[in-house]
Amino acid sequence: MIAQDESRRTAQPKDPHAALARARGPRVQWFAYLYILPAFLIIGIFHILPVGYALWLSLQSGTVRRFQFTGLDNYVRALTAPEFWSALQTTLFYTLGTVPFTMALGLGIAYLLFQKIRGRSIYRTIYFMPYIISTVASAIVWAWVFDPRTGLANYALALFGIPAQQWLIEPTGIFKLIGESLQISVPGWAEGPSLALVGIMIFAVWQALGFSVVIFLAGLGNINVEVYEAARIDGATGWQVFRYITIPLLAPTTFFILVISLIFSLQAFNHIFAMNRSAAQQLGGPLGTTRTLSIFMFQALYEQNRAGYASAIAVLLSLMILGLTLLQFRVLGQRGENA
Repeated sequence: MIAQDESRRTAQPKDPHAALARARGPRVQWFAYLYILPAFLIIGIFHILPVGYALWLSLQSGTVRRFQFTGLDNYVRALTAPEFWSALQTTLFYTLGTVPFTMALGLGIAYLLFQKIRGRSIYRTIYFMPYIISTVASAIVWAWVFDPRTGLANYALALFGIPAQQWLIEPTGIFKLIGESLQISVPGWAEGPSLALVGIMIFAVWQALGFSVVIFLAGLGNINVEVYEAARIDGATGWQVFRYITIPLLAPTTFFILVISLIFSLQAFNHIFAMNRSAAQQLGGPLGTTRTLSIFMFQALYEQNRAGYASAIAVLLSLMILGLTLLQFRVLGQRGENA
């Protein structure tokens, strides 16, 4: 009996307030919310409220000063408009023509710069410079490079015996132009993006390359050097090391760059706007062949004064970006985590 009483005394907490606190769970420190309040205010004012206003605006019709609730009419008009699907096709052409090339070149250049070479830091800075330079300023310079009369692009083509091109004012598809030079008939569905859009793609790859290089360099730095040494001791060649060690271990980094690059490419606007204004003197380029969804949305708002319609296009574009991002996390996210 004495032993049982002693065990009961030791089992009972000495402080009844501590037992009550443990029963209620961890005590909330309300003053901690004061530290995150500024962040909540910024996110709410500059992110949540604009999104809510855009959703409300997409259900209205009329001018900027006078609205009338029309429900989903703007979405129906957008999804049934040929211009919307043409802009969507141009956006997909732009994305497919920039993201894969930027990532492939970024990985190759990062792998070369990761080696022990002289002036490695200088080369890294040079490749990253285009990413931090003003997009509009550099786009105007590239519009001059693609000028059909005095630009450097046609001068470079002349060195290889290729005739001068119209570049940013050429609406013909790139594959059709190549087929004509080779005297090959190309069907209409296989013409590909216009030469004007290809010129914008070249600038986009040049401008975004530095970001991919820097991120890939960070990923290469996280790979254990002992893995490379063990592979070389086993007699692995340089290509085998790159193929079976570097690429699999860079899966999380590659996944991150892919997600960010797709988001940026689908909502690209500044350089397309600047190059259109500088070369073609009109948005959408020649015959609308460079009119992406962001340009189409801009025209609906500022040229046609259709705020509700433009908001509906913006919501559809946002849903598309969200869907592709979730799809990437579903399909490729687990592979990146398991690598």
